Amino acid sequence: MKQDTSSPAPIVEFRNVTVRFGPFTAVSELHVAIEDAPNRGEFISIIGPSGCGKSTVLNLIAGFLEPTEGEVLVHGQRVCGPGRDRGMIFQQYSSFPHLTVLQNILFGLEINKRELGMGPAARLDRARQLIKEVELSGHETKYPHQLSGGQQQRVAIARTLAMEPRILLMDEPFSALDEPTRLEMQELLIDLWYRIHPTILCVTHSVTEAVYLGERVWIFTPAPGQIAYDIRDGIPPSLGVPPLVAQERPEFKRAVSAVTEAFRRVGSEFKL
Repeated sequence: MKQDTSSPAPIVEFRNVTVRFGPFTAVSELHVAIEDAPNRGEFISIIGPSGCGKSTVLNLIAGFLEPTEGEVLVHGQRVCGPGRDRGMIFQQYSSFPHLTVLQNILFGLEINKRELGMGPAARLDRARQLIKEVELSGHETKYPHQLSGGQQQRVAIARTLAMEPRILLMDEPFSALDEPTRLEMQELLIDLWYRIHPTILCVTHSVTEAVYLGERVWIFTPAPGQIAYDIRDGIPPSLGVPPLVAQERPEFKRAVSAVTEAFRRVGSEFKL
């Protein structure tokens, strides 16, 4: 039998995608692929001017939005709606207010228990393990209003990771947090990414955050959004390095400078 040597389909692919909202074009002819990397998902930070289509890109992958033209594929299949293989974390805290921390994290597992083939004990074990991983041990019986903003985002991350999505979509997840908490969450996210290996796309308005989190940075043009720069070279790894320590290292400063300069060029070359 002849062995199949064909490459696996990209985990995410945009084929000439355009999105219009009435007369406004949010994204125009976006054509890009993220290759599948089993046991090592990519982390892509997305930055760009306000209104350039960054969130639109996440919503297309999540299946919350359909392109006006072109198609979006996940694992080689056209996206036709939300799926368990894709998880979304928003800027706004999104925990169910009437459920405890443990109940929030169990929610998706309960809804999908037949598809997952997990009994009550296995679901509880997974939820408790995630609570430990996001450093919420001791808060299992608390309700969202009893938690800080950073703790609420930890719940959102754990609840999303409970479904073991291959793709994690994050839309400015830390922008509402105070700076010390934001730095803690950045370090936590890097640690979780290295241990769980999802492909992550994270929208942020901070160049420093984009460089610390991502191993690849997309810089979008003003609307209609396109990827002006796809930067991979020169971004240092962040695992095990606290953000404030990373920010003082020469290689990190060089990467921030390079991304910032590219962002400035986008502003001058693609003016509306």
